[in-house]
Amino acid sequence: MYRLPLIAALAVLMICAATAANAQLATSAEHAILVDGATGQVLWAKDADVPMPPASMSKLMTLELLFQRIQDGRVKLTDTFPVSENAWRTGGSKMFVKVGDRIPVEDLIRGVIVDSGNDACVVIAEALGGTVDGFVAMMNERAKQIGLTQSHFVNPDGLPEPPGQQMSAHDLARLARHIIYTYPKLYPYFNEHSFAWSGITQNNRDTVLAKLPGADGLKTGHTDAAGYGITTSAVQNGERLILVLNGLRYPDLDNASPPRQDWVAGQRRGDEAARILGIAFREFRRYRLFGPDDVVGEAKVWQGANDTVPLKLGAPLGVVMQVASHSGMKVTIEYQGPVPAPISKGRRIGTLHVAAPNFPGMDVPLYAAQDVPAAGFLSKIVDGFRALIFGKPK
Repeated sequence: MYRLPLIAALAVLMICAATAANAQLATSAEHAILVDGATGQVLWAKDADVPMPPASMSKLMTLELLFQRIQDGRVKLTDTFPVSENAWRTGGSKMFVKVGDRIPVEDLIRGVIVDSGNDACVVIAEALGGTVDGFVAMMNERAKQIGLTQSHFVNPDGLPEPPGQQMSAHDLARLARHIIYTYPKLYPYFNEHSFAWSGITQNNRDTVLAKLPGADGLKTGHTDAAGYGITTSAVQNGERLILVLNGLRYPDLDNASPPRQDWVAGQRRGDEAARILGIAFREFRRYRLFGPDDVVGEAKVWQGANDTVPLKLGAPLGVVMQVASHSGMKVTIEYQGPVPAPISKGRRIGTLHVAAPNFPGMDVPLYAAQDVPAAGFLSKIVDGFRALIFGKPK
């Protein structure tokens, strides 16, 4: 196994001291993750791959299935879905649908996003899946298709009954990023601040929309088991960040009346998310490392026409990290070698590791930049004798 520094400009010493910015990113939330919107790169995390009750943030999966059908033409925004008694009886937060009504899809979207309507989720589930159970099966299948690895759905709304609804913060970030970039024409619904239905106007529970410039979605959640959570995103100076927090708890509000408890907790949740995103936009920068055709290093070759093979990435590589971490960045190549010839161009050879203080790290595949034929017969004999006498080259 070879670990090689890339070039002198990048092979700098690691700095072990924690930065002030990293300390500021600490949160009382039990689960948290911050990702770069453009690449999905994890910038900061706290128990982000541990499954947890997602509460109403799981409604993003219900919306994904609806958005998919709108985008491919199976459903139109002007289509109407019927309201069953089952949907009308659904508890928790409501859009306040009425039995027998037919509701336009566009209004149901607003009812889910702005009102966090559990009843609206059931209307959508029954329309798309035939039954709630049928729709839940679709949710779990679709989750696998889009790469959610720590999610399991038992209902379309995130209510604690039936039990078993689970998502990780990382999966919520993946889902948010998927929605943002796959459905750009539908994503603006997440930035609507209020919605009126059945004569009742409700405000969006995502208070980050009003607290942070550039904030434009996505969804909040709360149950006793989950605590208070939020999946949110914002764009500043052309850079998008996605943040997930869950398990925020405010025991000092336990004796407050439910309306005041929810309002105050919602404001605190929004303040916390806006605080972290504000720090992140200030402290993180995108750094270009290599272009798609840059040779980033070379690997030793065994019994090849050439002694080494140049290595390159499959795509341009940039990294987002804290400004204070950049001076401690270390980039290395790792591969099993020497690599036996013949080697075909494009063959995976090794891995590029990017590390820095207070940075989760990044691993990127490295590929052969050219063909390396096997050595001729005489060269192989010479190499064999050398290996017997001096050992295989390292």
